[in-house]
Amino acid sequence: MSENTSHHSVALLREPAAGDAEHLDALHAALVSRASAESSVDMTYRLLDSPVGALLLAATGQGVVRVAFEVEDHERVLDALGVSVGSRILRGGDRLDPLARELDDYFAGRRHAFDVPIDLRLARGFRLTVLRHLREIPFGSTESYGEVAAASGSPRAVRAVGTACATNPLPIVVPCHRVVRSDGSLGGYLGGLPAKERLLALEHAVHEGVRP
Repeated sequence: MSENTSHHSVALLREPAAGDAEHLDALHAALVSRASAESSVDMTYRLLDSPVGALLLAATGQGVVRVAFEVEDHERVLDALGVSVGSRILRGGDRLDPLARELDDYFAGRRHAFDVPIDLRLARGFRLTVLRHLREIPFGSTESYGEVAAASGSPRAVRAVGTACATNPLPIVVPCHRVVRSDGSLGGYLGGLPAKERLLALEHAVHEGVRP
């Protein structure tokens, strides 16, 4: 693929041009498939409708690298990914189909954990340690920020746990919504408190045997 194609800007292939939509979609899918096979893109992405709003899903060749809520501003997220992951970004392809299916199953109450490969390159140090622990918190359960800090090897690092949750690049997949304050109140959430409430309510209902 020529250096003069779409790889200079993350915005270039975000929306198809006007015209024969079906033909353009086929051409675009072929372009994404070819580019991915030739390892000439850094990342692909897609949007997914969900009960907590539109989610931006992004993946590298190593795995899912980002899940972003609408309130995070998808355009801003893509721009940031263009700097941190690489500017060769294409929309489409089938790389994110497995995650889309798992998210659909999760919101339908049929899935309690995610099996897709993930790419945690956007987290380092203690934040990475925290994110790895979050994946161990069982579906339908919660832990306090203090409990997560202790489990992550730094009992006094409660604020750092809050920062790790607030900057989690893979919310829902890495379940930072299961971290609450010691008094049981929700604390913060990068997707907004209504999203956190809905996720916890869904998991509680499924855990109690009630359909979401």
